[in-house]
Amino acid sequence: MGRDIDETRFTREDRQRYREKVKRDLAVLQQMLEGDRFERDRKLIGVEVEFYVVDDDGDPMMINAELLSRIESEDFQTELAQFNIEFNLAPHKLIGTVFREIEEELQTSFEHADRRAADLDAHVAMVGIIPTLKDLHVTIQNLSANPRYHLLNEQILEARGEDLQVEIEGVEKLALRASSIAMEAAATSVQLHLQVSHDGFGTAWNAAQAIAGAQVAVGANSPFLLGKELLRETRIALFEQMIDTRSEELTAQGVRPRVWFGERWIDSIMDLFDENVRYFPALLPELDDEQPEEVLARGDIPHLPELVLHNGTVYRWNRPIYAVARGKPHLRIENRVLPAGPTMVDTVANAAFYYGLLRAVAELDEPISRTLSFRAAADNFRAAARDGIEAELFWPDVGSVPASELIVRTLLPLAHKGLDSWGIDRRDRDHYLGIIEQRALKRRTGANWQVRTFRRLYDDGAMEREQALVEMTRRYLEGMRSNEPVHTWELP
Repeated sequence: MGRDIDETRFTREDRQRYREKVKRDLAVLQQMLEGDRFERDRKLIGVEVEFYVVDDDGDPMMINAELLSRIESEDFQTELAQFNIEFNLAPHKLIGTVFREIEEELQTSFEHADRRAADLDAHVAMVGIIPTLKDLHVTIQNLSANPRYHLLNEQILEARGEDLQVEIEGVEKLALRASSIAMEAAATSVQLHLQVSHDGFGTAWNAAQAIAGAQVAVGANSPFLLGKELLRETRIALFEQMIDTRSEELTAQGVRPRVWFGERWIDSIMDLFDENVRYFPALLPELDDEQPEEVLARGDIPHLPELVLHNGTVYRWNRPIYAVARGKPHLRIENRVLPAGPTMVDTVANAAFYYGLLRAVAELDEPISRTLSFRAAADNFRAAARDGIEAELFWPDVGSVPASELIVRTLLPLAHKGLDSWGIDRRDRDHYLGIIEQRALKRRTGANWQVRTFRRLYDDGAMEREQALVEMTRRYLEGMRSNEPVHTWELP
């Protein structure tokens, strides 16, 4: 969850002052980079997991505040809608048996939350978009009570000047208008954080962008929305359209969207923050009392609150993060491309694949930014969202090949090498990357399992469409609770 906001109304003067303060923060960040003020050599990772709260049939339940009061843990927080909660894992060093430890912690926390949910006749679910979602669940009345979400909703709609429009064409087509951002709550995800040195940030971010398509292809888990089969990772298109502050005319003029893959490789984190400041007007222009120049001049570390807040309203799929922890500033990449689920072991396998592959690609003799065009990386991302593990992806010296073939033959060997470079326990390396390999070989991701199960239940004529979606969701939740990898789940 982002930072809380105090103001409920902003004036034109607020926006002008905020713009100038963001530019001052940006200048101070540049000074800090030039002065080498950032923490180095702490290879820390973090994981955030978003959940649905549902009943036995998978219908969302609007009880997150009551559930969180029963969970009684600061690691769990509210999310956009009353049927969402989020879990934040404490940072871990990327070494040894870290992935095994993360799985144990995530599973323990999940089971604790699920037990507390059971007291309310509910369940906690990990899935990119719950297949049983209906339009009545995603209304402004069901936003969480935190004023931040209502203010964000108001500011997005005010900036756009008209209702939001969702048009997604996949296996079927969905077209609707929305008068609030509540539909965005349908898209739940896993965010993977990696702390990096300031001088290596550009190379690491470029690598993360290059591998995003492969991540989505092998991790897709969002094929249904409002009862329609759309894209294998529908969550991506949904999020992009629900946070789109542009009118049709601004889109036609080429104005950048706030949910953004980007348009070029970078050399420094400043490239990203500079774009954010130049291209995107403030959504939540709340001013802080900090004077960043004075803080830096006396030898302390500024928190740059305006720049951080503004950055949090530009939703890059690989987002740059500036933060201060233990009195020391650091930089992170927040990887946001993956859906939640299907299980914790699948989630950790996705993480192992990402961290290993990112390290190996960042350390290639020839930088990926010279051998892969940015357009090709973006095209891979779109193809993977559309077709999942069935997508055709392009890779240097390989060409365009099926995602499953690229992952098994080219990317998994790189991920093995990267995890070795991190010093990951070899048994854990083989275990978690073995899950990715089996998913690719069997072409059975969470999305493919959902679609194949639904079609077998529905196409034989034994069930109506809605009944088949409910039954498929029940079986999905059973598989999720088993914590057995999705490629091992039975099909009807």
